[in-house]
Amino acid sequence: MRAVIQRVTQASVSVDGEIVGAIGRGLVVLVGVTHDDDERDAQWLAQKIATLRIFPDEAGKFDRAVLDIGGSALVVSQFTLYADARKGRRPDFIAAARPALAEPLLARFIALLREQGVQVQTGQFQAHMLVTILNDGPVTIILESPSKTK
Repeated sequence: MRAVIQRVTQASVSVDGEIVGAIGRGLVVLVGVTHDDDERDAQWLAQKIATLRIFPDEAGKFDRAVLDIGGSALVVSQFTLYADARKGRRPDFIAAARPALAEPLLARFIALLREQGVQVQTGQFQAHMLVTILNDGPVTIILESPSKTK
């Protein structure tokens, strides 16, 4: 699994002009799933994101996690994180998992993130979404489950 995490002051996602998820201070988590992802990847990613210290303490040092600040997460499915644009001018998405694998694994990731204690809002799987992000910092972190980085 691959995720792009952005520290935000607020964010929302709309489908067909209607807001389906919105948060204040916290994290926007764009998540992509590839073919060999499984429960272990979802567990690792949920634990890592819940405890990732990217919020400042009183001294301005990155020393607090989303849980520490009482923040929320807005999780948005993003198959384009597995785009390959090395050849030609149009990216291919062969490395992105099909919806039959991606949707339940994304749902499991969301459940695991909630089990960590994070309040979670979501986008809508396979919908055209408009995501509004007020990136704080800006701070943007890319994570990939360990089995994919070897």
